Amino acid sequence: MTCQNGDGLSVLDLTGGQEVARWSVPGKPAGVAVSRDGAVYTVAPDSKTVRRHDWTGTVLAEIALEGGPIGIAFDARRGRVFVSDWYNARIWVLSGDTLTLDQELTTGAAPAGLALSEDGRFLASADRDADQVSVFDADTLALLHRVTVGIRPFGLRFAPDGRLFVGNVGSNDLSVVDATAGSVIATVPVGERPYGVAFAAGRAFVTNQYENTVSVIDMGALTEVTRIEVGEYPEGIDVSADGSRIVVANWFDNTASVIDAKALTVLRDLDTCDGPRAFGVFLLGGEE
Repeated sequence: MTCQNGDGLSVLDLTGGQEVARWSVPGKPAGVAVSRDGAVYTVAPDSKTVRRHDWTGTVLAEIALEGGPIGIAFDARRGRVFVSDWYNARIWVLSGDTLTLDQELTTGAAPAGLALSEDGRFLASADRDADQVSVFDADTLALLHRVTVGIRPFGLRFAPDGRLFVGNVGSNDLSVVDATAGSVIATVPVGERPYGVAFAAGRAFVTNQYENTVSVIDMGALTEVTRIEVGEYPEGIDVSADGSRIVVANWFDNTASVIDAKALTVLRDLDTCDGPRAFGVFLLGGEE
């Protein structure tokens, strides 16, 4: 779990219910992606640095990217890393091992969150200042669609069934997108300033930064079931490997809330380093 204020990363043991390690990651890290092969990728916007760490925190590779790196996604099928450039409307395509730059993709203004579909077909970026999502063929990297969504989309993620859920921080709703057709299927009202999305037990879970809550969305009806109170200013959100727990990074509280995905209750709050943001896939068991 990247901690932007503390220039660090917290490693949490969900079974033991505690922080087990803390790494130094200079440059105010925000974006994060974990890989089942034991690699952890971080994006530090202040130093413009992308790093590949092993599970002890040792830096195996790094690259400085001139621009505004923020979001990141790891493509395990093809051994590639995608990093969004907030300032220059593009996505960097990097080698997963060495982080060498292979290619650049053009997006709309201020791309933030990145997501890969579970079937490996699509890569999507939330282009905040363009109020749109860019959808690419994840294999050829060809642009497929520009889809107009809500106001200022920031975080996004593909559901297991292939639908793309986009959190619009400016309009307080979710856009549900058909990536194949390049169209919006539904718009779902949520709490104030939705940020990140995760899925478990037939539901979508959305962090609401300004409400200190998580909206729970029924995936069939596409309606809000309830809201769960968590810590102050929730941002990153992800699901455990077995799908039983949702974990939320509470930036202002320096905690991570662990939610029972079926009972919809907070099981515990775990201490983290300062300013946990965890923007991306940070638990083993999320999509790659």
